[in-house]
Amino acid sequence: MPRGTLEVILVSAKGLKDADFLKKMDPYVILTYRAQENRSSVARGGGSNPRWNESFLFTVSDNVAELNLRIMDKDTFTRDDFLGEASGNLGDELQEESYKHGRMRME
Repeated sequence: MPRGTLEVILVSAKGLKDADFLKKMDPYVILTYRAQENRSSVARGGGSNPRWNESFLFTVSDNVAELNLRIMDKDTFTRDDFLGEASGNLGDELQEESYKHGRMRME
């Protein structure tokens, strides 16, 4: 049963390991909460320190407290490169009875 809306603000990444040999990386992020998936824009030429400043909305439901992020490098002629992943536990925020809208800032 839905409990509210979670807004995730994806700001930037810092110090990504360079996966491209001759050019700057073009990173993007796949954000997943339960079966909901959002994808950031590609930070063209963002290199190791890309910036997005994008906002994503997720419908929050009971008993799920983890947001997953996969950072990828967009490639034209080959499969996109995996750069890393992170997850955020939202448990405390989702347990509050008065929870209606939440914000999470990922940097």
